[in-house]
Amino acid sequence: MAADTPAPDAPALPVWIAQSPESRRLLEVVAKVANTASTVLILGESGSGKDQLAHRLHFESPRRHQPMVKIDCASLPAELIESELFGYEKGAFTGAYQAKPGRLELAGEGTLVLDEIAALSLPLQAKLLRVIEEKSFERLGGHSPIRIAARLVALTNVDLEQAVARHSFREDLYYRLFVLPLHIPPLRERRDDILPTAEHFLATLAAPGRAQVQMDAALRRGLREYDYPGNTRELRNLLSRALIWSQKSELGLEDMPAYVAQAGTAQPADKTLRQMEKEHIAAVLQRCRGRKQQAAAVLGISPKTLLEKRRRYGLDLPWTDRLPEGTFTRSRRPAKPQPSPAPGREPEPDR
Repeated sequence: MAADTPAPDAPALPVWIAQSPESRRLLEVVAKVANTASTVLILGESGSGKDQLAHRLHFESPRRHQPMVKIDCASLPAELIESELFGYEKGAFTGAYQAKPGRLELAGEGTLVLDEIAALSLPLQAKLLRVIEEKSFERLGGHSPIRIAARLVALTNVDLEQAVARHSFREDLYYRLFVLPLHIPPLRERRDDILPTAEHFLATLAAPGRAQVQMDAALRRGLREYDYPGNTRELRNLLSRALIWSQKSELGLEDMPAYVAQAGTAQPADKTLRQMEKEHIAAVLQRCRGRKQQAAAVLGISPKTLLEKRRRYGLDLPWTDRLPEGTFTRSRRPAKPQPSPAPGREPEPDR
């Protein structure tokens, strides 16, 4: 269940590491958008920091002393989302023994964050569209319209244009939300942010009383070169795991999974471009656990082009058999033992 963020007397600005030009431009846009009352749509891959950016947008706005309320549209069933969003009157349904305000009311003049908005059902999308257009709503079982003053901020990692084409997202709602879109580039497209973000995580994730943990040159190179399918969340988890398992004052590539260590290993000069491309595609397929759509996105090519390259380099499934030695860390399932032939009977040949 999503939790509400109270309005503190002196709100602290959420941390966003912005060493790359892409992040700096993004924060410049956020600073401009924060002073408006328009609906905002934040787009980005999973783990890229959409929730963090929504918090920063709220705390940079004049609404910083008002509530920030969030609802996760993907984790609640449609019936519960409707009552959580709009509230209900006493007797509106079985079990409604007293009236309850919804998140739209609780947000007051602050910010209402709708996380994973693409998960809303089409009927709920229609109701949300009416709320955005009319700036008012009614509780379930109620008849009196309630005006809203909160800013709506929608978050999604779904390509809404494709969702509209699939008829899983309303086109009119898409254009209502697409007033001030903020797109967060994936971490692999803002590599200048990786090491400062890693240093921030090492400082904040270390156990109390532990001295500042450093990174050696090989680890810094590996972290910078790795592509992070899980974005900033994956970087945080990698460092959190390393801090738990290692008590050293300086972390190295040996404290990381094999696929991160491979990213930090320099390619030998005697390898051809074809060999390097083959090994890179194989490594990305491994990191993405064989998910071809995700691997194509990491490589910056279309799924069709990835299919052609897999066939060209002999990387058709099972792709793990073609990986460089030592890069596949998960244990293989042992082969099933073959039954012994009956005494006096010749085994049948393989067919």
